[in-house]
Amino acid sequence: MLKTAATALTLFLLASAGFAQVPTSGNVFFGYSYTNVYLTSGARTNLNGWNGSVEGKVLPFFGVVADFSGQYGAQNLPSGGNCIVPVGGLPGGCISTTNNNVSEYAFLFGLRGSFSVKKIKPFAQILFGATRLDVNENGAGTSSTSFAQALGGGIDYHLIPLVSLRLQADDLHTGSFAISHNNLRLSTGVVIHF
Repeated sequence: MLKTAATALTLFLLASAGFAQVPTSGNVFFGYSYTNVYLTSGARTNLNGWNGSVEGKVLPFFGVVADFSGQYGAQNLPSGGNCIVPVGGLPGGCISTTNNNVSEYAFLFGLRGSFSVKKIKPFAQILFGATRLDVNENGAGTSSTSFAQALGGGIDYHLIPLVSLRLQADDLHTGSFAISHNNLRLSTGVVIHF
């Protein structure tokens, strides 16, 4: 019994020492975000909004990331309604458009690798999750939720203790409205380290 207790205590202490070697650091980011989104009609639109992430370090150069973003804008899209102005003045050859509110939300999780060189910390990341794209006209509209992945990176510039400025770019691949496409997402903002 004494041998079993001593073995269990030794294993517990070794495991505790092993976990103590894993950094307990990380960071929280929040800032402005821009993306260029592909819509159902084949048109692309520019959206502006926010991006936030939380990273927890699991190894000195690698961390686990949760990344969330929301972008908003408007786009004129072809309408199914009656046409008022004929195209080129020809009867029956008209195109009517309506102004639609567009929003996209991304919920992504993955890994980030980074290292520090003086005040600069470059990083690369791969994220997986989902996006939701909403296109609304006067309260009625359509939406699409799809699998998404993001491959990107950026640079954190150390400003003062525990605070950095981040510039980030991601290639956000989605399948909104059953069409596979890539969207550029650019973000900048403040990083708080812990």
